[in-house]
Amino acid sequence: MTLFGGIEAGGTKFVCAIGSGPNDIRAETRFPTTQPGETIEQAISFFQSQICQFGPLAAIGIASFGPVDPNPASATFGHITTTPKPGWAHTDLVGPIQQVLNLPIGFDTDVNGAALAEGRWGAAQGLDNFIYLTIGTGIGGGVMGNGRLLHGLIHPEMGHIPLPHDWEKDPFPGNCPYHSDCFEGMAAGPAIEKRWQSKGQHLPPNHPAWELEAHYIALALRSFICTLSPQRIILGGGVMEQAQLFPLVRQKTQATLNGYVQSPAILNQIDSYIVPPKLGSRAGVLGAIALAMAAI
Repeated sequence: MTLFGGIEAGGTKFVCAIGSGPNDIRAETRFPTTQPGETIEQAISFFQSQICQFGPLAAIGIASFGPVDPNPASATFGHITTTPKPGWAHTDLVGPIQQVLNLPIGFDTDVNGAALAEGRWGAAQGLDNFIYLTIGTGIGGGVMGNGRLLHGLIHPEMGHIPLPHDWEKDPFPGNCPYHSDCFEGMAAGPAIEKRWQSKGQHLPPNHPAWELEAHYIALALRSFICTLSPQRIILGGGVMEQAQLFPLVRQKTQATLNGYVQSPAILNQIDSYIVPPKLGSRAGVLGAIALAMAAI
């Protein structure tokens, strides 16, 4: 069986694996994201050792935190660009790995990778148009449009759209270093912690944080539904592990759309329209493997 390598390059940790899909992961490792040289070298060493054990790989996929340059025609293809993560701005991820391993490499954002995996094996199988959003340390989105990942100028930055901000009800100024009260600045995990002085996982299910969180997510989903017309929306990431959020987000999304989008998926089947990822926490590394498959 043809084997592929995958790297989920996260801002907190790297996850590396080889295999051919959800039911065939031959080896996997994870390690903290430290400095670029050290972290990339650990990834290379993992693949070198696994190739010795399992044989050659057909390609490697990298699904990375961003922003990134995913354009193969660009001089900075494979680079992380303007990330606020210390030491990682303008880091070449693809070059050092390709130089040592000499394999085709598929490269994209972590959320585009996860979207690709959910479309191939997960909650969006059979759909040509859908969104994958991760709401955690940051907020990012991957878009599948007419069966292809959306890129364009660079790639979607769905966490940085502006949202209506009622300063009287929510005086929190936002937490984004670029845009203050954008979607990520108001609703990502660090924003929850800064606003309420407690990490989200320590807040009880009936805490007012979750009504406010669902409000901001619903406002963002209204914009995405009206602009991208997805057939399904998948919400992943650590914040969405709060079980009480999905019913609140569904209800508030219906309310903020106010009947404008006359689709049974929204009006009558919202529980199967806004859904968690079927692949769970494995969506990222499986997305990297899916990117590797697409690279050959």
